[in-house]
Amino acid sequence: MTTPPAAGGGLPRPADGAPDAPAVPDAPDGRLAATVERLRGEVRAAHAAAEGRALIELAKGVIVERLGCGPAQAARQLAELADRAGLSRLELAADIINQAARDRMAEAADEFVRTAVDGLPATASPAASPTASSVAVRLRTAESAALSAGDTQAVAESLLRHALEPLGAVAVAIWTTGPDTSLSLRGHAGFGLDEAARWHYVPPGVTTAARQALVGRRTVRYASLAAAGIPSIGRGLHPDGGRVVVPAGTGGRIHGVLEICWARPLGPLPQAVERQVEALAELCAHTLETLPDAPPGGLPVPGGDGASALAELSDGLYDPALVLTPHLDESGALVDFRIRHANAHFQDPAGRPRGSVDGALLLEAYPATAGGSELFERIERVYATGEPFRARRVRLTALVDQVPLASLADISISRHGAGVLFIWRVEDESARLASLLQHAQRLGRVGAFEEDLLTGDITWHGQLYELFGRSTTEPPVALRDLAGLAHPDDADTIRRFLQKVLEQRRVGSTAFRMLRHDGVTRHIRVTAEPAPGSDGGLQAVRGAYQDISAQHWTEVALTATRDRLAATEEAAEERNRLTLQLQHAIMPPAMPPLDAPGLDVAVRYRPAESDSLVGGDWYDAVVLPSKKVLLCVGDVAGHGVEAATGMVVLRNALRGLAVTGAGPGQLLSWLNGVAHHLTAHVTATAVCGVYDPESRTLRWARAGHLPPVLVRGEEALDLPLLRGVLLGALAETEYEETELRLEPGDTVLMYTDGLVERRDTAVHDSVAQLLTAARQPADSLERRLDQLLARSKSDTDDDTCVVGVQVS
Repeated sequence: MTTPPAAGGGLPRPADGAPDAPAVPDAPDGRLAATVERLRGEVRAAHAAAEGRALIELAKGVIVERLGCGPAQAARQLAELADRAGLSRLELAADIINQAARDRMAEAADEFVRTAVDGLPATASPAASPTASSVAVRLRTAESAALSAGDTQAVAESLLRHALEPLGAVAVAIWTTGPDTSLSLRGHAGFGLDEAARWHYVPPGVTTAARQALVGRRTVRYASLAAAGIPSIGRGLHPDGGRVVVPAGTGGRIHGVLEICWARPLGPLPQAVERQVEALAELCAHTLETLPDAPPGGLPVPGGDGASALAELSDGLYDPALVLTPHLDESGALVDFRIRHANAHFQDPAGRPRGSVDGALLLEAYPATAGGSELFERIERVYATGEPFRARRVRLTALVDQVPLASLADISISRHGAGVLFIWRVEDESARLASLLQHAQRLGRVGAFEEDLLTGDITWHGQLYELFGRSTTEPPVALRDLAGLAHPDDADTIRRFLQKVLEQRRVGSTAFRMLRHDGVTRHIRVTAEPAPGSDGGLQAVRGAYQDISAQHWTEVALTATRDRLAATEEAAEERNRLTLQLQHAIMPPAMPPLDAPGLDVAVRYRPAESDSLVGGDWYDAVVLPSKKVLLCVGDVAGHGVEAATGMVVLRNALRGLAVTGAGPGQLLSWLNGVAHHLTAHVTATAVCGVYDPESRTLRWARAGHLPPVLVRGEEALDLPLLRGVLLGALAETEYEETELRLEPGDTVLMYTDGLVERRDTAVHDSVAQLLTAARQPADSLERRLDQLLARSKSDTDDDTCVVGVQVS
């Protein structure tokens, strides 16, 4: 008997017609490599022959069953039918098996006949497109090899060789899922051993291509895995290659994931190819159910579904629990879950006895799970992926729509073997509210009481014993005995309270000081409400005591703090008032006319907006004995009395030093010594000028201050930035001075930084705005200074001084 044709559509050569061996090179290494390659070819041919024979034997079995004939007659019938149809015996065997099975493999082959196969990757084998028979041969050969394989590695190699390489695929990986949604690489082909070793295990929570298909429970396609940014096995080997990742599951449960790799970007797959891939994934699922190399805990328990062991586990729990097992329809699809066991703590939310739900279907026993609650979908997802689900404070209307809306439960769903354990802990609303009330009473230091006036029985909340400083063995205190525990000064307060509650029968409340036996004094507020009996008389009093000691002492401390704050504010106001009086006495907002021939002098002083920030800005304009005119402005650092007194010292010292006839540079040098040695750490900036009316020259110097501004005609410019540090910074220093000859009509402006400083503007920008304002025409010097102040919108809460001189 001749050897049957090989899978893949081509006919294998007879045993005596093996291909000629290639020429063997003379080198020993070459001869060894050729021998190895020849032996590999013979092994592949032997495998193909064995796989082909398995299909033919299966088809012969179908003929024997259909025709009721013997094996020899079935073999002759198969050969005769193949000759008539113009097919090989292997192709006809695959068609016979498809017609008999009518499974996913047969549907994939039929789909190939009905649709075109355009759109396959450029690397696809021509065998992917000729006939439906070749597709059937490939799929059935892959199925036969997979079902006879001893491990998942052999399954992966068979799928790649027989079914996926003709579609252009270059590698395949088969992942199995663990009970914690971990992934284990159980079979691979087309990837190197090093690559497979790196990816042998993927822990839970790591996002990979296989995990996305598992969690999403759907086929995931990547045109380019690298472009998608998803890690997976072999990404570095084929960076631009496409991937198709398919969950491999049966009966609503995913046993593994089939990942197929192409070397080039992948376009949309034809529908016929998608059907083939889905059929191969289902084949993987069936083989994973029975292969011995599956991870423990990830597959059903051999010989049963493990429901009995799971029921024993649930009986050891302290919370209500149900053991669920999948319920499949005739086609093997998951449609419901059967309640296999309800533990002893189970209480039906609808009030039915526990035995009434045993053996029932979940959707029939609890129809609300199929509604908008998504609970059934959660159970279905846990069973499919193995990923546990937990949620807190879920409304029980998700389980039974007749229960009160306030009923809440903590839910846990987990998969164990082929069963699902559904646990919930019902939250007792009344107990929860009672617990909240106890916490509120404890935090608020409140205790309730009830006193029966007819029998004398008194009920105290446990908090009251601690509040009264009494042990639980001592009797509670009656309302009429409160006066004996109160401070003597509060006796009348207690008497009026009892009269209102017991005699006038009205709700009453009062606060008193309680003197406890342990010597501690507590401030207590008591509130009571009379409760009439059936005859209309006063029968009982209910109420509460609250420890308000902390509140009382807080109010006392707050009152004392307010008194101290008021006194501090009064002292600050008085201090500021005196400071302002001192400042205005020495620095009036306006100055009397200055008797200087040929020179007009005007001054503007604008104090800070806040009275609490009295500054140290100062100015001076005085005619010296030499008939020269001293002009200066300055700014002492800081605010308050210290700044005002420092300003007085520097202003008066400069006046006295100017009588010597020294120049402005020497005057500032002397004034620096005064600030450094004769004051309490005063620092200040200043501009000092001496004007000679005869020569119309102005000699000036600066100490860390902005230079003056010269207005000549329609132009305004700031004078040079001469060298000079602020006053008081160094023990000894020198100040550069310069001379400016003024012309009739010229105006010189000296100012403090309050005129130009802004929080959101640089100083040089503010000075540029000042120069722009100074160029504006003005009919007098007074008018010019008013314009400058009007255009200066100060936001630093600082004083402002401006001294202007105009040569006439």
